[in-house]
Amino acid sequence: MTRSALTALMCAGILGAGVLVSAPAIAAPAGTAPATGTELSGKTVFLDPGHQGTGHSENLQRQVNDGRGGTKDCQTTGMTTLDGVPEHTINWKVSELVRSSLESLGATVKTSRADDTGWGGCVDDRARAASESGADVAVSIHADSTSTTSDADKHGFHLIVPTLPIPSAAADAAQSEGGRSASTLMRDSYVRAGFEPANYAGVEDGIQERSDVAGPALTTVPLVFVEMGNGSNPDDAALLESPDGQLKHAIAISTGLIDYLLGAETPSTTADTATTPAATTPAAAATASVNPDPTAPTGTAAPAATAPSGAGPAAEGRSALSRLLESVSPYVNALGVDGLKGLVTPDNVSSVSTFARGLLKQILADR
Repeated sequence: MTRSALTALMCAGILGAGVLVSAPAIAAPAGTAPATGTELSGKTVFLDPGHQGTGHSENLQRQVNDGRGGTKDCQTTGMTTLDGVPEHTINWKVSELVRSSLESLGATVKTSRADDTGWGGCVDDRARAASESGADVAVSIHADSTSTTSDADKHGFHLIVPTLPIPSAAADAAQSEGGRSASTLMRDSYVRAGFEPANYAGVEDGIQERSDVAGPALTTVPLVFVEMGNGSNPDDAALLESPDGQLKHAIAISTGLIDYLLGAETPSTTADTATTPAATTPAAAATASVNPDPTAPTGTAAPAATAPSGAGPAAEGRSALSRLLESVSPYVNALGVDGLKGLVTPDNVSSVSTFARGLLKQILADR
């Protein structure tokens, strides 16, 4: 895609309206206005990018409260993917993308660690910080591993939920109600984004119940504990390691959180399922011949724009904003982060929707 084509996309307000007309072309949910940057005003989210950098001298084996009358190690180093990328860095990069997107929509975001170099706190410290933050929801971002070598058979994401009841009445109330609801919405967001639930470790429909994870048992605000994928699986690892994959994970996490924070919308109407013909608007017409694949012949028309697969009756129980945000995903799929280079400039970032602006600013900061 040429720089002029990207500029045309942006100037036409396609990202601002949630309509992405590069292949595959996707229309915004019917009747959904562009994000304004205030949708999450008054909401607080606590982000916990799992583990920590190497620049510390803490004793990871120091025993701390596990929330169930026992103790466990203060912290672990986290896994390393097949290509040698440490989990703490993956968690950090995804968390920063989520933070940027939520802040661009007006949310207050608090985090468990300030960088990816030093210490981030023991598991009980992080749970305490989340609880004291008064957040509407907390999310602990992790990636899993099943082997120190390649494991092609085990793959997929999952959400960890605590075995109930939890000894702490406050933690039990938070996790049995809001925590379970938020975890289910996060699972649904991941599935809609095209991620497959894990097929190992007793995971059922993307949910794994455990009594040995301290965080949920110690946290008194609703907590989502996401394992984005298996770093031992070649396909999962490729997504976890790449900027494109990290952005896809961030979009799935952001939309899951937004569904929880904004609650269910009213039942969808038949307009939500309508199919939008290709190039029926000036913006679409201007970009219908844009070809994101530089190796293909120029002038290739984009496919007809259709409503996102999650629109319509299946979208009940989701916020309209989250359906709008999901329309960013096909653009990432078509172009990848590298394909955004011509778009991500200081001038251009100020022109797009608030949600896209948050993501693009973080991409720009990482380049």
